Amino acid sequence: MPAPVTQAVNQSLATLSDQLILVTVLLYLAAMICFALDLAFGRARTVVSARRRELVGAGGPAVPDDTTGDATGDTTEDSGSQPAAWAVRAGTVGVVLTWIAWAGNLAGIITRGIAVDRWPWANMYEFVVAICFAAVTAFLALLIRQPIRFLGAFVTVTAALGLGFAVLFLHVQAGPVMPALHSYWIAIHVTAAIVASGLFIVAGVCAILYLIRRDGRPSVLPSRESLERVAHRAIVISFPIWTFAVIAGALWADRAWGRYWGWDPKEVWAFITWVVYAAYLHARATAGWRGKAVMIISLVAFGCLLFNLVGVNIFFSGLHSYADVPK
Repeated sequence: MPAPVTQAVNQSLATLSDQLILVTVLLYLAAMICFALDLAFGRARTVVSARRRELVGAGGPAVPDDTTGDATGDTTEDSGSQPAAWAVRAGTVGVVLTWIAWAGNLAGIITRGIAVDRWPWANMYEFVVAICFAAVTAFLALLIRQPIRFLGAFVTVTAALGLGFAVLFLHVQAGPVMPALHSYWIAIHVTAAIVASGLFIVAGVCAILYLIRRDGRPSVLPSRESLERVAHRAIVISFPIWTFAVIAGALWADRAWGRYWGWDPKEVWAFITWVVYAAYLHARATAGWRGKAVMIISLVAFGCLLFNLVGVNIFFSGLHSYADVPK
């Protein structure tokens, strides 16, 4: 394997980056607690399906008057409990803390990049830190346009666990990288993979909540249909980005190794992930699948994604084995 390219490292900035990531973990945990309080003491609602409302018009059992609608055509009826005002404020504080943590996450990435004078996602530690940032960015971007604050507790705890795992098990000192990584393709290929992965994580969280949620029972979570809709939108946005990342990786491989495809474990699992997400989109668009079956497909795809991002570098060796996973 070629030796790393020698380059100066700004140790002060590298240390600052590590400290910022540690602070970010604490902020994400604090935000998660605030979101959890909002969920735990918020108003539980019971989903009333459109089918039930049709039965009411035919003389079926009445639906209570205090109902509100959502974009799926379903309605939700209050369970009777009023949310605590402090719990609602806790949710707002959670959003603010998430934005502050997001800024700390970004600052940690930037200072790491400046310290080593390169794109700061050339090893597994940097890559996982960037993916956690992308996941929170996707959540905050969607939150601006959609009422998905209920996802806050789950996204922030995922980011905190991801960063904690990176700090405890993947951390390597800031330093030079292999010559193959000194290419503009890292800014294209890896960045696209990071952005897509962040959106896929949001979709994966929604899929897990979908399987937990039971319609017809009081819950602080939205309906299964709403969860499925958010997951689908995230996948529709991220799938073409992942497709671009796979194509860009093939082009980079041709430039670096003289071939577009070589059955390297990372290449294989990136393609498997693409195939399963494509199967999910095909099942919805062509076969008209909805509900539990199609959400299970999305979870299988999410599992393939996680294995591709982390497991391949830990359990397999190949041309992508320069990810500096600590032994």
